[in-house]
Amino acid sequence: MTLYLRYNDFRGRILGDELQNLSSLESLYLEYCYLDEHSLQSLGALPSLKNLSLRALSDIVPSKGFLDLKNLESLDVSYNTLNNSIFQAIRMMTSLKTLILPSCELDGRIPIAQGFLDLKNLEYLDLSYNTLNNSIFQAIRMMTSLKTLILNSCKLDGQIPIAQGFLNLKNLEYLDLSYNTLNNSIFQAIRMMTSLKTLILNSCELDGRIPIAQGFLDLKNLEYLDLSYNTLNNSIFQAIRMMTSLKTLILNSCELDGRIPITQCFLNLKNLELLDLSSNTLDNSIFQTIGPCDLNHLQKLYMYDNDLSGFLPRCLANLTSLQQLDLSSNHLKIPMSLSPLYNLSKLKYFDGSDNEIYAEEDDHSLSPKFQLESIYLSSRGQGAGAFPKFLYHQFSLQYLDFTNIQIKGEFPNWLIENNTYLHDLSLENCSLSGPFLLPKNSHVILSFLSISMNYFQGQIPSEIEARFPGLEVLFMSGNGFNGSIPFSLGNISSLKGLDLSNNSLQGQIPGWIGNMSSLEFLDLSVNNFSGCLPPRFDASSNLRYVYLSKNKLQGPIAMTFYNSSEIFALDLSHNNLTGSIPKWIDKLSNLRFLLLSYNNLEGEIPIQLCRLDQLTLIDLSHNHLSGNILSWMISSHPFPQQYDSYDYLSSSQQSFEFTTKNVSLSYRGSIIQYFTGIDFSCNNFIGEIPPEIGNLSMIKVLNLSHNSLTGPIPPTFSNLKEIESLDLSYNKLDGEIPPRLTELFSLEFFSVAHNNLSGKTPARVAQFATFEESCYKDNPFLCGEPLPKICGAAMPPMTPTSTNNEDDGGFMDMEVFYVTFGVAYIIMVLVIGAVLYINPYWRRAWFQLIEAPSNDPNSISYGFPSIFLIKSQASFRSPARAQRSTMQE
Repeated sequence: MTLYLRYNDFRGRILGDELQNLSSLESLYLEYCYLDEHSLQSLGALPSLKNLSLRALSDIVPSKGFLDLKNLESLDVSYNTLNNSIFQAIRMMTSLKTLILPSCELDGRIPIAQGFLDLKNLEYLDLSYNTLNNSIFQAIRMMTSLKTLILNSCKLDGQIPIAQGFLNLKNLEYLDLSYNTLNNSIFQAIRMMTSLKTLILNSCELDGRIPIAQGFLDLKNLEYLDLSYNTLNNSIFQAIRMMTSLKTLILNSCELDGRIPITQCFLNLKNLELLDLSSNTLDNSIFQTIGPCDLNHLQKLYMYDNDLSGFLPRCLANLTSLQQLDLSSNHLKIPMSLSPLYNLSKLKYFDGSDNEIYAEEDDHSLSPKFQLESIYLSSRGQGAGAFPKFLYHQFSLQYLDFTNIQIKGEFPNWLIENNTYLHDLSLENCSLSGPFLLPKNSHVILSFLSISMNYFQGQIPSEIEARFPGLEVLFMSGNGFNGSIPFSLGNISSLKGLDLSNNSLQGQIPGWIGNMSSLEFLDLSVNNFSGCLPPRFDASSNLRYVYLSKNKLQGPIAMTFYNSSEIFALDLSHNNLTGSIPKWIDKLSNLRFLLLSYNNLEGEIPIQLCRLDQLTLIDLSHNHLSGNILSWMISSHPFPQQYDSYDYLSSSQQSFEFTTKNVSLSYRGSIIQYFTGIDFSCNNFIGEIPPEIGNLSMIKVLNLSHNSLTGPIPPTFSNLKEIESLDLSYNKLDGEIPPRLTELFSLEFFSVAHNNLSGKTPARVAQFATFEESCYKDNPFLCGEPLPKICGAAMPPMTPTSTNNEDDGGFMDMEVFYVTFGVAYIIMVLVIGAVLYINPYWRRAWFQLIEAPSNDPNSISYGFPSIFLIKSQASFRSPARAQRSTMQE
């Protein structure tokens, strides 16, 4: 009896008492469970138990709780952290035949060897992904019944005499030593294992300096040999040719080329069924003399990523047992009809992608002998005419990829109707046109459909849900579809990826999109959608990638993504969104890419945004944001040095537009996972640049241009060792440019133009020798190459330049003022004296004025200015009154 209790919480429960009535219980699986010490010890009440799995337990270290399991034959405690006590229990299980201990953090500090000494009946031992030392091999050599030994990724090297641990393993049939560093001694032991059937030595750093051939000479029973990811030389092939029982030979990535006579090793390998020579530099000489084409029992041949060229070798038609053939990523000329392979009646899988695919002038209508299940012919964009006629005779297709083949014509709905088991269909960039014609009947199995980058027009058919109810991925970008998104798409509950970008769709983004519970990837960018964002994405708990850029969306961001905590990338750029960045933004705890550029957002950056510690790229440029760039905005964003691998959705479809090196570029594919940057340009930020930015050692792009930032350039910028583009232009920065910026050897674009910087430009060394005058222009007090201004020459007074068009009113040179005033005063005295001398009337008036103070003690002496008062009064007299005054004289 077998009992599966995976993914449960048994803390506080006595499992043994609850299960002891199951007298026939022989197999118990408690993987990924929560157990405590009491529940573990209670397992001793199950004496009939033969198979026990405690894989990946939570919050408990398996120890001596199974001392009484005397009849146990199989024990799996992998993916736990083990300590010494468990090995005391293991050595008591003398009936044990299978012991699985990978990834248990074993190392030299734990005396694990003592736990194996009494396991005389052990046949299967897996210690992979641990760190082993010498002592373990003393125990292994005593396990004479051992048939399978897996020591994959155990950090074995030449310093450990592992060979001595294998000398007595005469019954060993399966040995995996991959991902270790081996030396000569191991091969002396391997040749003694005459029962060995499977030997895996991939990624063991083997090369021509190690005489590995001698270790294979006596392996007459070997059926499976994997030497991939090593550097092999001629001698190894002398040994391989003697392994007449060999059925599988894997020599992937072994630096093989035409200079190595590998064809000689095929002479006696008449039983070979699988041959993998991929990722080498083999040319067409491999098919000459005795080569792969002479292996009559060969079922699988993999030769992708080599230097094969010309037309398909004719001898391939001799491989009548061939089921799988992979020739992708070479320089071959492959006819789209596959006519050279028509005789291979057992062929099910063919991959000729990334070669030159051409259409034969006479595409005959002969029916091939094969019924393919998978065909991959994606090319580099060659023209191939119409769909090949042999496809009309294929009825077992499950996977078909014709990406980048210029086929032309309409959508082949007949292909789906003829192949009812079709699972994946990719017709990207095939020059197909016309309406999107659906098949007449429903096809539940079709899961992946991509017709992006074609010339389809019209509306998206509303019957798409009825015809393809099992769709998981639908990519229709880069066509001419118009109208609105059909409501029926919302009924495809299995849909994970939806890409309708680069079309002419319009109207509002429907609210039901937020109710698609399986949706992970959504791209509606570059369309004509208008109105507000959908109110909520409440049901889309799996949503990870959202691209809505380059539409006509308006209004606030509001609460749209409030419950979408799994979002990885959010692009709302190039719209008309208003309001502020929402304060709930920290709910998106997994966010790595945030693009809100080219909108009308305003206000300050909320502190909640700075809690997104996974953020690696943020673009807030071309908005109306204001306030300071504070240190806490930066210190919480130490860009990670490693990134999780992307799934097939993100790596193939994910893209965004970002300005770097003063050019707006579109980034797509796997390169995105290595991209980091900050763009706050074209806003209203003020204050100084926080020096903490210098802690972002992995950042590649920093753009703070077109703001009103003040103060110096932080010297800590010299720590930005990975930066490629640094733009601080069009601000009010002052002070000197830090000279240590010349240590930024990855820098390709640099601009501090249009600021108030002073002093000498950085030395013309390394990357800075390539930066031109435009990188420094409009800094009046900056000197040195490449600027025309020479440092040390006479320079104007250091008055700040006006970067905000303010006027410097009230400026006056006082020295000039005093000189001018003195000269004017002397001239005025001389003019008055001359007037008094010439005009008797003015002379009498002057003397009367001088005498007045002596005659009237209450009078006031006015001095020279009084003359102007008298003159003014005389000037404004009436003509008659002036005449009377003259007559009195």
